[in-house]
Amino acid sequence: MCCIEGGTFRMGSDRHYPEEAPVHRVTVSSFWIDVTPVTNRQFKDFVKATGHVTVAETMPDPKDYPGALPHMLYAGSLVFSPPSHPVNLRDWSQWWQFLKGANWRHPYGPKSNINGLDNHPVVHVAYADAFAYAHWAGKDLPTEAEWEFAARGGLDGAEYAWGEEFTPNGEHRANTWQGNFPHENLNVDGFARTSPVKAFSPNGYGLHDMIGNVWEWTSDWYAPKHEADAPKACCIPENPRGAREDGSYDPCQPNIKIPRKVLKGGSHLCAPNYCRRYRPAARHAEPVDTSTSHVGFRCVTRI
Repeated sequence: MCCIEGGTFRMGSDRHYPEEAPVHRVTVSSFWIDVTPVTNRQFKDFVKATGHVTVAETMPDPKDYPGALPHMLYAGSLVFSPPSHPVNLRDWSQWWQFLKGANWRHPYGPKSNINGLDNHPVVHVAYADAFAYAHWAGKDLPTEAEWEFAARGGLDGAEYAWGEEFTPNGEHRANTWQGNFPHENLNVDGFARTSPVKAFSPNGYGLHDMIGNVWEWTSDWYAPKHEADAPKACCIPENPRGAREDGSYDPCQPNIKIPRKVLKGGSHLCAPNYCRRYRPAARHAEPVDTSTSHVGFRCVTRI
């Protein structure tokens, strides 16, 4: 872990997606944060020690999904399955597939495995899985403010975790998508899917993969925008904990109230033509019961 000295910074962005606005000042106390996302090796140790069964490995309870057809309820997870041709970018079902048997041990379906991927970030972890690991490790999940403060690496207001230019001197500093998403992946950065957690240079705080590779869970409930900036310095919020749980529901499932947490950091699927969320200010809402092949997490401890 790395110790991050607390301070006040400008959280959010007014230059990109509406959910990142408005920019507002926030103060966080000092804390420790994992240098990398939790890896397959670390998660394997946790499962071995506790017998934990992830959400993706558990048969859904029909009571939680009223109206769902019985044959559609099975243990599995969402896997990125790229099409071979251009598709409507408003229809995510064109590149996501809920696969039976997909989980952290089998990231691309039941015939896949994590052999040789010990140093890759664990994926297919729902919020409860990330929280359980953090509790077992004597840690916690970061708040959105803590995560963003750490991701900025001391560069308050900078566009990226390393400065204002995405590829300074042509160097790729994060595992993101090159080409036309979702059908054309040029792999200029060397990776088609996840990458080892220290494959790219760290930010100013010595933290790896704060941008790209996998999205990361935070402990904050999602709200569609930030609070307004404090009118006076004396009113700047300290250690904010995000939105209230009520009202944070998945618009893709309007008849089922599934609260959503904030994800941060973007992933290897973020592309210039689709999801420019490979920035500290970027954020995304994820239903707490959902796991995918591009979402992981890291932990914190507070001083």
